Amino acid sequence: MRELAAELLRWHAANTVYALATIVGVSGSAPRPLGATMAVDEAGNVRGSLSGGCVEGAVYELCQEVLATGAPARRTFGFSADDAFAVGLTCGGELDVFVHRVTPESYPAIEAALDIEHAAAIVRDLDTGAITTLRSRVDMEAADGAGEIVGVAMDSAVVRVGWAMLESGGSGVRVVGCADRERTVFVDSFAPPPRMIVFGATDFAVALCRVGKLLGYRVTVCEARPAFADRARLPDADEVVRDWPHRYLARTPVDARTVLCVLTHDPKFDIPVLSTALRLPVAYVGAMGSRRADRERRAQLRAAGVTESELALLHSPIGLELGGQTPEETAVAIGAEIVAVRRGGSARPLSATERPIHPEDGPHAPRRLAAG
Repeated sequence: MRELAAELLRWHAANTVYALATIVGVSGSAPRPLGATMAVDEAGNVRGSLSGGCVEGAVYELCQEVLATGAPARRTFGFSADDAFAVGLTCGGELDVFVHRVTPESYPAIEAALDIEHAAAIVRDLDTGAITTLRSRVDMEAADGAGEIVGVAMDSAVVRVGWAMLESGGSGVRVVGCADRERTVFVDSFAPPPRMIVFGATDFAVALCRVGKLLGYRVTVCEARPAFADRARLPDADEVVRDWPHRYLARTPVDARTVLCVLTHDPKFDIPVLSTALRLPVAYVGAMGSRRADRERRAQLRAAGVTESELALLHSPIGLELGGQTPEETAVAIGAEIVAVRRGGSARPLSATERPIHPEDGPHAPRRLAAG
C-alpha cells in the first residue's frame, strides 16, 4: 500500500471516498505479492494494480459494487482451464482479494500506515471492514505493545496478534478467538525502507542513487572529500554525509536488509570500510574496480586480517556482466546483482531457465489463534 502513498494522500486532501482492494492471500504463481493494493474512487479513477492486468477488470467492478453498497467484499480469483473467457490468472496462481470502502473517518488509520518514518501494521477486520493501524518508531522499541494505535478500536486479542506480527514483520490472515466471537483479520506489516549506503560520490553513485530509489531503498551517500560531498550533485539521495566511510559505517545502524556499495575505488577508503563491512550482518557488500584492482584489494584485505570466509561475501567487481559502459548502465548492473542476491535469483535469462517466474510459497492458510 505504501507504493500508493502519494496518490492516496492527494485523495485524502480532497476528501475522496474510494474502495481499497488488497491481496490478502496468494497461492501458486502470482504476479503481485501479499498486501498489494489497488484503489478506485467514486469517479472511476484507478491507482495501483493487483495482477498486472489479469483480474483488474473484475476487481474494478467489485470496487464499484463496494462503493455503491458500503459493504466489504472478499473474492478469490484463480486460473480456469475450462473456460478461456473466465476471469482468472493466466499464470495459474490464485489471489484472495478483500475490498472495503475508505471514507474520511478511515483516513487517520490509512495515513498512519503510509508514514514511512514508522514501522506499522494495518489490521483489517475481514467481516466488517473496520481498520486500525498499530504504529511504532523506526527503531521498533514500541513493538511490544507500547506504541500508538490509530483507527477503530479492536478486541485486545486482535491487537496483541497485530503487535506480534509487526514485531516479526509478518503479514497474513489470522483467525483470532475474542471475548465475543472469532474474528478473521488481515494483518499487513510495513517495515521502514531498507537502506542502501553508497560510499563515494562519483558519477556512478549519482546513477546508482536513482536505481536504489527505484528498488525502494532509503539511499545514503557517504563521501569524505568536501568538494564531492555536494547535495546538489545527488538529487536522488535521501541524505549525503561528509565523513570517512569506515568511520561513518562503524557508527551507523545496519540490518539484514542493508546493502553497501563501495564506489570510491581508492585503497585508502576501500580497505578500511570493507574491513568493517564484511563483518556486518548485511544483505550485500559490493566494491567497484577492475579485475586487477580487485585482486590487489583482496590481497590488502587479507593483510588487514579479513578472513577467506569474509572475503567470500564480497561482490567485486561489483554488478552483473551486462556489457554496459555508462554510469547509468553500470548502476542497472549493480541493482540487478543486488536483486539477484537478495531474492536468490540465478541472474540468467528467464528464457534459459525452467524455474517459476514467481516463487511458489504455497497457500497462505489462515492460522487460528486463541484469545488470552
